[in-house]
Amino acid sequence: MRNFLGSVANRVFLILLAGILVAAGTTSWLADNEKRKAFKELYEFRIAERVEQIVYSIDNVGPEMRALVLRTGENFGLEASLVKDTEHAVDDNPTLTTLLKTRLGGDRRVTVAKQTDCKLRDRRGPEFRRVDECQVVYVSLKDGALLKVKLRMMRDPGSPPGRPPGLPFLSPYFALFMLLIGILAFIVAKMTARPIQHLANAAGNLGSDIDRPPLDETGPTEVRQAAAAFNAMQARIKRQIQHRTHMLAAITHDLQTPLTRLRLRLEKVGDGDLRHKLLEDLAVMQSMVREGLELARSMDSAEVMQMLDIDSLLDSVCADAVDARQDVTLEGSTRASIMAQPNTLRRCLINLVDNAIKYGRYARLKVARDGSDIVITIRDGGAGIPADQLEAVFDPFFRLETSRSRDTGGTGLGLTIARNIAENHRAVLELRNHPEGGLEVTLRLPARS
Repeated sequence: MRNFLGSVANRVFLILLAGILVAAGTTSWLADNEKRKAFKELYEFRIAERVEQIVYSIDNVGPEMRALVLRTGENFGLEASLVKDTEHAVDDNPTLTTLLKTRLGGDRRVTVAKQTDCKLRDRRGPEFRRVDECQVVYVSLKDGALLKVKLRMMRDPGSPPGRPPGLPFLSPYFALFMLLIGILAFIVAKMTARPIQHLANAAGNLGSDIDRPPLDETGPTEVRQAAAAFNAMQARIKRQIQHRTHMLAAITHDLQTPLTRLRLRLEKVGDGDLRHKLLEDLAVMQSMVREGLELARSMDSAEVMQMLDIDSLLDSVCADAVDARQDVTLEGSTRASIMAQPNTLRRCLINLVDNAIKYGRYARLKVARDGSDIVITIRDGGAGIPADQLEAVFDPFFRLETSRSRDTGGTGLGLTIARNIAENHRAVLELRNHPEGGLEVTLRLPARS
């Protein structure tokens, strides 16, 4: 449920659906109240009309005909009789009372009350049947006599006959209404969340491809403004990366010439021990300059992506290492191709193999398919890395205090360069200490068969 509510589209869908249902329910309730009110007014008008008819009928006939007129009322679902008093009835329908006084005249006494345990003639037959409750109207005649009229009382005067009250949700029309509202809310939610999803996808892909095409600045005003702001941010980040890369590349490149002159001059130093130490320091400096140049290239490589057979690339890297008398072996194959920058990816693998040889004496490579990915593992025979520093070794110029120090010739840039290249290929580079000893590097590349 939390994952469902975590989506913007699902939240908008639920809010829209709930809002529409509340609005529809409120409107339906108000309309139903108005309809009940109108029906109740019509119902009371019909009662007043029937009472008026029987009152005028009795007023206009002599005493000998009144009994006959009173009996005819039973055919219309009412029972009329002459009584001496109101039998202590309490008026509980002021609206109907006022309506009757308006139609019959204000000088008449009118009382409307309810009575239980009534007995009225059934409209569908001549027999009488008992009803739970009826409405009794007391009206004074012109000669002062008191007329009592019993009428059938509807259970809910505000509801039309023949429709069970309170069951609108069981109607097939309501089910169709709900279905259409749900579809509408779903479409609106998807339309609302689609620009946000596009922006999120673009932001996620920006880290692995700074040169991706800019977003289309189309759609509503807010969406266009967000797309324009994102495109401007991408352009600024790209310029900053290019400026930093060019500056680093220029510095490292320009240092090559004075370092070369310095080496030539150091060759003329007479003291052999001093010359040897100076040349070693110079070699370290030149190595740092070369690694710095490689770092700059790894951050912003201009090499073109192309299809590459990963098995052939690994065979070539391992063959070169064996030719250099390094203890390197390769196991497995994938028969897969990937979109990659050949020279750049080769540099990444060489750095990883050299790192294993330098600090672990040997490198054992394995390659295999894992779903849609190619997984390359490189294990060495070294002492491993403390668990709290497995991520820190990817920082530029970071070195461990033990075997991974300047004395071994490391600059602290090899793993940084390798991870930059991996990220440029949308790959994942991770380190872990193998349970049986040594460090294991895992490179996971997206494959294309």
